[in-house]
Amino acid sequence: QVQLVESGGGLVQAGESLRLSCEVSRSGFTVDVMGWYRQAPGKQRELVAEITGDGRINYGDAAMARSTISTDNKWNAVYLQMSSLKPEDTAVYYCNARARRWGRSSLNDYWGQGIQVTVSS
Repeated sequence: QVQLVESGGGLVQAGESLRLSCEVSRSGFTVDVMGWYRQAPGKQRELVAEITGDGRINYGDAAMARSTISTDNKWNAVYLQMSSLKPEDTAVYYCNARARRWGRSSLNDYWGQGIQVTVSS
């Protein structure tokens, strides 16, 4: 099982910063990629940022050069530091892990329950 638990969301003022955390637990799985997506009302889920086990980072358009993704040194948690937040950053943010069962080659996506980030103007 791969379980993802997000924390750190909430209501902030425009221009403020916020750090999201996601604890990743896994039993019998190897996690290849961890990342953050977001989904605003009426819009599709979009990539904010993702990071591989060897440290390669991919930022989506949603990152808007104001987000930084990082992990702990045990590959058990992934963080998203967001700065200069704007009202248009308001969305549900989802933690994602792309993992494979031990001995298998196929990757599957696993998601956290989502956490609300609301930026007021």
